[in-house]
Amino acid sequence: MAGVRGHRAGVDAVRSVIRRAAERDVETLTLFAFSSENWKRPVGEVNALMELFLIALKREVKKLHEHGIRLSVIGAREGFPSSIQQYIARAEHLTRDNRGLHLVIAANYGGHWDITQAARHLAERVEAGELHASDIDEQAIGREICLADDPPVDLCIRTSGEQRISNFLLWQLAYAEFYFSPLLWPDFDGDAFDLALEDFCRRQRRFGMTDEQIEAQGA
Repeated sequence: MAGVRGHRAGVDAVRSVIRRAAERDVETLTLFAFSSENWKRPVGEVNALMELFLIALKREVKKLHEHGIRLSVIGAREGFPSSIQQYIARAEHLTRDNRGLHLVIAANYGGHWDITQAARHLAERVEAGELHASDIDEQAIGREICLADDPPVDLCIRTSGEQRISNFLLWQLAYAEFYFSPLLWPDFDGDAFDLALEDFCRRQRRFGMTDEQIEAQGA
């Protein structure tokens, strides 16, 4: 099955990018492993992806821990088989105190789901009398969104020549820079990651301000 072979080949790219991100002192690296929409793929491919995900959890987590990398998984994990849920919990527990790169795997994740679950949590708190509807602002929503405890996303890298967000981190990407690579993910290695970082470093980030304001801040 071509799709599954591509995913298996992509595991090497994952290792390479994680290694390079750690070497470059990147604080948080989020990889989109399995989207909410991927369940629509052929059953055989989905089952093979679940098996690959489980194998990766079993084989790679110890290595991550040895290198001081903290692992988190975001998404509706209750949609996965119990065996995968158990390994996710074990992996997060094992690496929770590590202080190196924070590696986030988005699995059964979608930006719409993320914002929806944040709104639901806030609505439940209103119903419980813990806060008023008037208390809900951007900061309140941001605290309920995945990655709330991490810095804002600086850079989004999209491979394979695709130029769309694909329902990924919709809230968190509000002021992120985008980098589009023609390389397929299995071919995207540490050197390609470095090129993306170099391109990012050449950009001027305004956050709604003018060039003059940016220059004044740097003075």
